[in-house]
Amino acid sequence: MSVAYVPSETLANALGANEVAAALAARGHEVVRTGSRGLAWTEPMIEMDDVAYGPVTNVDELEAVRLGPVDALPGLAQQQRLIFDRCGGRDPFRYDASALQEWLERPAADILAEVEASGLRGRGGAGFPAHIKWRTVRDTPADKKYIVVNADEGDSGTFADRLIMEGDPFRLIEGMLIAGRATGADAGVVYLRSEYPLAARTFEKAVAVAERMGLLQDFAIELFIGAGAYICGEETSLLESLEGKRGEVRAKPPVPAVAGLFGRPTLVHNVITLCAVPAILSMGGAAYAALGVGASTGTMTFQLAGNVRRGGLFELPFGLTVRELIDDWGGGTLSGRPIGAAQVGGPLGAYLKGAELDAPLTYEALARLGAGVGHGGVVVFDDQVDFIEQARYAFAFCAHESCGKCTPCRIGAVRGRELVETLRASEQPAAELAIIGDLCDVMEQASLCQMGGMTPIPVRSALSLPHGTQT
Repeated sequence: MSVAYVPSETLANALGANEVAAALAARGHEVVRTGSRGLAWTEPMIEMDDVAYGPVTNVDELEAVRLGPVDALPGLAQQQRLIFDRCGGRDPFRYDASALQEWLERPAADILAEVEASGLRGRGGAGFPAHIKWRTVRDTPADKKYIVVNADEGDSGTFADRLIMEGDPFRLIEGMLIAGRATGADAGVVYLRSEYPLAARTFEKAVAVAERMGLLQDFAIELFIGAGAYICGEETSLLESLEGKRGEVRAKPPVPAVAGLFGRPTLVHNVITLCAVPAILSMGGAAYAALGVGASTGTMTFQLAGNVRRGGLFELPFGLTVRELIDDWGGGTLSGRPIGAAQVGGPLGAYLKGAELDAPLTYEALARLGAGVGHGGVVVFDDQVDFIEQARYAFAFCAHESCGKCTPCRIGAVRGRELVETLRASEQPAAELAIIGDLCDVMEQASLCQMGGMTPIPVRSALSLPHGTQT
């Protein structure tokens, strides 16, 4: 009997992967549970003798869902996987530490130089140059330093953190250990959202394996489960939560790299940022920087969701357009209707429409449109999208998730939701839109953090309001 590789991943399990695994085992196959390849429309996808089948619902009729050789699968073979290269088709707990041990023997200065040469920027939303954070932590004197991983993946349409932690948890461990070596930190904490119980179990098992292998003798890793607050995706709110306090933003300065967790220098990165570091050391910073476009270097884990035929994760160099991602990789809308909009970068991201869909997926190109890459999530809508409802939802989301510390966000989001709710029946929509525009200006300019400061982005783009004070 062949070895059957069956994903143990949240989506695949919800679609019957556990039952498929049990049925294959009952037929005498050796079953190995793996991570997902990220091709959501094929789940549960199983692999036997290097051939993929999916979606599998009946193990007696595999030929009916034969997809072909794994290394030639459309939607997978053309990707450039540097982060997700090991995810899927293998036991995530069988780990060869030889490359990691070589990386950890390199001088800290060499590691920092490679990260700087790579042009790596934060993959969590802000796109801040990673090497600046690393050097700040390294150069700040302290008796204790930390690596904090933001795995509070709360943006709509995003699941890259979950996929890598469920499918290749050692990739994150590698990134944490390398960052610790480079910055002088000897402890790391992963802040994981409570909605990811399988990721938590998988990561904890991987940490236990790493401990048995002797990889954590000089660096301790702890997993912390958050309580479900979106605001804790903001790095200072996350640190407050880790310290046992209410999740509220801190005023800056000082920045976390100088005074972060318990007042110590702290490198805060999201999961995908740290998971890119092993590839940088493996291929070299200059080679990594050669991928992508301009200052948007390397690959990004783009995640397609919403009204799209082939949703999933696609790791590609920066530079393809939003429309290319949706049409060429996602197969267009699931409804078959024209694309109405794509919200890029989570619930606080812009709705791109029309010619904007031909913008390259780079930090710079999207910034010129008042948008952002965010965590790489792209939620697709067809031409029947209700933009007034999308604007209302943006304000309502902010009102629900605001930590309440500052008035522009706490009160502004509520007033904004009320204004949009009256807009559809208003006899003076131009006047209502002008007030909404003024409110957006206040929230953007006066909010303490990006929760309130970015809420105007989806509102303005949905309602086609220009940036700046309305008249």
